[in-house]
Amino acid sequence: TLEPCCHYGKTPPCTEAILEQKIARVVIGSRDPNPLVAGKGAAILRAAGVRVEEDFMREECDALNPVFFHYITKKTPYVVMKYAMTADGKIAARTGDSKWITGESARKKVQELRHQYMGIMAGIGTVLADDPMLNVRIPGLKSPVRIICDSGLRIPMDSQIVKTAKAYRTIVAYAGEHSGEGCKETEKKEEQLHAAGVETVSVPDADGRVDLRKLMEYLGKQGIDSVLLEGGAALNGSALQAGIVSCVQTYIAPKIFGGQEAKSPVGGSGVKLACEAYGFEIKEIRRIGEDILIRSVPKKIQEGV
Repeated sequence: TLEPCCHYGKTPPCTEAILEQKIARVVIGSRDPNPLVAGKGAAILRAAGVRVEEDFMREECDALNPVFFHYITKKTPYVVMKYAMTADGKIAARTGDSKWITGESARKKVQELRHQYMGIMAGIGTVLADDPMLNVRIPGLKSPVRIICDSGLRIPMDSQIVKTAKAYRTIVAYAGEHSGEGCKETEKKEEQLHAAGVETVSVPDADGRVDLRKLMEYLGKQGIDSVLLEGGAALNGSALQAGIVSCVQTYIAPKIFGGQEAKSPVGGSGVKLACEAYGFEIKEIRRIGEDILIRSVPKKIQEGV
């Protein structure tokens, strides 16, 4: 599906293996945008007398690996915003209770998603309300890097996230400065978090909140190519506003909570007019157990780009 590589990385070049096995014909679906390859693999094969055909079902092949193409070309993680809601668009009852909205099959699918993506991100509101672990609970599957957006560095030292930071890599992004009022308290909290195994990074925006674009640039430099966003309404709204969302996975349960006080999946101020809505293109609709999954991408983003 992807142009054979021609450089040494975690494994030797695919081109060498092809030539060693005396393969006469190679059919390539996707072209590799990685500058280390980018046509060089196909050129090496052709120079050795191998018949090479490119762009076979390219669109379909590109769609198989959106994380790779996004990360290689943008240098930032591919962000999947995931949320579960009722048929009337609620992510919790008016009391805040949200266990469980979806059925067992959908919850198992979410655990598999956590394994699939390199990072998982949530906001401090979710940590304070639910005290989650944000790990994978299926034996044999790897857990993602945990990323917490916590502008004021309020994360409790006795939270499950902090207590298990030495077992699961954990990054807390905050918006504090290292000079001026409050810096000593910030430095003290950082020292405590570091001692517990938590990594911290300060990425403030002009309003004193976590700058999600800067955070994505930082995570990209850390080699984190994908992030599953499991935040609450506030973080979801901020992520959409910052333009970092590459894909949305919406799980809809056949239930109705009702009530004006019950939360919806996306918070923030929202758009002023209907014509300003964030536009999406549905890529997949399927049933998972008793629930429905809708996978969509922003209209300005094509999968595989």
